[in-house]
Order: sequence, then structure tokens, then C-alpha cells
Amino acid sequence: MAWEEWERLKAQAAERHATQMQLNQVEPGMGGAPGAAPGSYGDLRVRQADLARIGEHAFELFDRLSNKGRVAVPSSRQAAGDLTRQGFALGGGLQHVAGRWEEQLDSLRDACAHISNHMRVTTKLHQGDEHYISRQLSSIDVLDAGFDERVVKPGDKNPVYMPHKEQKDD
Repeated sequence: MAWEEWERLKAQAAERHATQMQLNQVEPGMGGAPGAAPGSYGDLRVRQADLARIGEHAFELFDRLSNKGRVAVPSSRQAAGDLTRQGFALGGGLQHVAGRWEEQLDSLRDACAHISNHMRVTTKLHQGDEHYISRQLSSIDVLDAGFDERVVKPGDKNPVYMPHKEQKDD
């Protein structure tokens, strides 16, 4: 396929996509009941373990891309140099492909690193929020217990909060 043909096909595809209407809803049978309120689908829940797992997978992908994604680059660059020295125009093309491969690989590795770091930071932030909320709630319990101790001895319930029993006179 020639470059001009590729550009023409891309332009046609973009033109077809620009003239289509896109509805802001899920197709029937694609999840959720038609016409159902969004609240009926349930709440979004994210657990710390889920975030940590996403971060771990992103880090593993980053490592694999670093170790295995560059294997062909040195030999491709060497072949490109050899072809260029021998007078083949293909050498310049191969050099360009190897350079683009490295650029795209670096971009993908950066995205994986960003996801991994973001999940790690998000996990720490949420843990900090959980600890803060726990401390605030425990301080309310301590404060509430202090009010009870002023009226009665420690450990006994405040009679203000207990229902009064009617005494029977015999």
C-alpha cells in the first residue's frame, strides 16, 4: 500500500466517523436494563487490594517492556547501518522504524510507570483518609464517654439515656 493510499483511506475513515451520530446510552443487551436509573446498577467500589493489584501489573509490564521490548533494537540499528553503507535505501527506512519503535516503547513504559505510581499514591492517600476517619470517630467515642462519666461513675450508663421505669406503689 502506498503512502498516498494510506492517507486517503485515513481521511475517508475520519469523514465517515465525523458524520455519524453517537447516542449517549448503552445498546440494549450490553448491560443494565433499558431505561433503568443509573443508581439501580449499584455503587462503584474500589478496594485497596484492587488498586494494589493494578499497580503491580503495571509495574510488571513496565519491567517486561524494559527487558524484552528493546531486544531487536540493537540488531535493527546495526542492520540499518549495514544496508545504508551498502547503498540500499531500505537502510534509512529500517533506521526510522527502529527509532519509532524506541519512541513508542518509551511512551508505553512511561504510561505503565505513571499507572503504577498513581496506584501506589492513591493507595497511600486512601489509607491516610481511613486512618484520619478512624481517629476522628474514636475521639468522638472518647468525648461521649467523658460526658457519661461526669454524671455517673465510670462504666455506668447515664440515666438520661435510659428509659425510666415506672415504680409500682403497693
